[in-house]
Amino acid sequence: MALSQAAALVEKVIGHDTNAVTEQDITNPGRDRAKYADPSGEKMKALCWMGKNTVKMLDVPKPRVVEDRDVILKVTGSTVCGSDLHLLHGSVVELEKGDILGHEFMGVVESMGPAVKNLQKGDRVVASFQIACGNCYYCDKKQSSMCEKSNSNSIEAGMYGARTAGMFGYSHFTGGFAGGQAEYVRVPLGDVNLLKIPASVPDEKALFLSDVLCTSWHCVVDTGVSKGDVVAIWGAGPIGQMAADFSFMNGASRVIIIDNNWRLDYVKEKYPKVETLDYTALPKGTSVTAKLREMVPRGPDIALECVAGEYAKGWAHYFELLLGLETDSSEIINEMITSVKPFGRIGITGVYVGFANHVNLGSLMEEGKRLMGNGQAPVHMYWEKLLGMIESGEIDPLKMVSHRVSLDELDTVYYKFEKKEDGMQKVFVETKFSNPPAAGCPTLTRFTT
Repeated sequence: MALSQAAALVEKVIGHDTNAVTEQDITNPGRDRAKYADPSGEKMKALCWMGKNTVKMLDVPKPRVVEDRDVILKVTGSTVCGSDLHLLHGSVVELEKGDILGHEFMGVVESMGPAVKNLQKGDRVVASFQIACGNCYYCDKKQSSMCEKSNSNSIEAGMYGARTAGMFGYSHFTGGFAGGQAEYVRVPLGDVNLLKIPASVPDEKALFLSDVLCTSWHCVVDTGVSKGDVVAIWGAGPIGQMAADFSFMNGASRVIIIDNNWRLDYVKEKYPKVETLDYTALPKGTSVTAKLREMVPRGPDIALECVAGEYAKGWAHYFELLLGLETDSSEIINEMITSVKPFGRIGITGVYVGFANHVNLGSLMEEGKRLMGNGQAPVHMYWEKLLGMIESGEIDPLKMVSHRVSLDELDTVYYKFEKKEDGMQKVFVETKFSNPPAAGCPTLTRFTT
């Protein structure tokens, strides 16, 4: 909490750059009601960050059209992502109390600014989790996650050498935009960042074009999975699950997922071809690398990181993270480095936000292994292709959905999701604007009476 707030204060002292073409730091329309709240005075339910490890459902003002390219959506579906837990834990800096969270959502167009010509009121659309301008150097290449005109944060530019695009519900570090874990959401540059959904595709499938499908696909194709490859995936959550599916689609001969607990059983049920490795069940003294070398003598061709750097496996990194000596643990990265075969490839998709200690650079260099950050997935590069694959039945996002939950219980859902309770893998969050459940979607689960 202190680090996050300190970073926010430093950013205010330094000041933003002047590159952004859309207004920054509108993380809750209640911050400046006269400017950002709908003049009707209507309230909405929204999930707000209230401090480290604390989120709460609040009644806040409904957003209004602020700029000519804005679109206001009635949210018909959202979800909770593993990336949201990084916010809950305070791993991502520059969160402020009351910020509305949620970067994966879809809905129906309620209103829009006069510059939006490609949409109509009532259109069903899914939002890209990143905010792209549509015409900068990176947007022209469909590399929308690196848009140069939607995030003017100075600290991010200083830390990374360049900024990512602005992102919904992901702190002031990425521009400060209110997220979609709410009944309404303002989508800046909405003429670019919303994709129309055909009637043949239900919300429960279309929603995941917002992030998880594009992120998983990008993880696989960017790291270069090809015919015959043996792929090892760290993390059996939704990203790891879909990365396994997409690895097979791109020609992998074997896929091995490393994790623990019931999530391995969940993946095995959905994907019988996947092999699993429970690192907590290994004999004392046996490492993940040693076990993988038993399964694949030379080591996997490719390793995909679908976890995150904030989860320490050993005491040394636990205390280094606790004391702020690093922001991310290198333990999983090192397992990947030592596990892949010489000249193998390693892709990092799980969110890392800063610095990690004790990285095994010797193994990386001496054995010619390729370590790459896949980056935030450029949604605009893939979402039309993946929508077509959903329409054709080639992919079924509902395979990863374990629960349908209600927005008004989303704070409770966060804590259950964090603890991996109730077999919670991926959720579809309904609002008062949602349609009845589509065929194949879990029925509504209530956690409170």
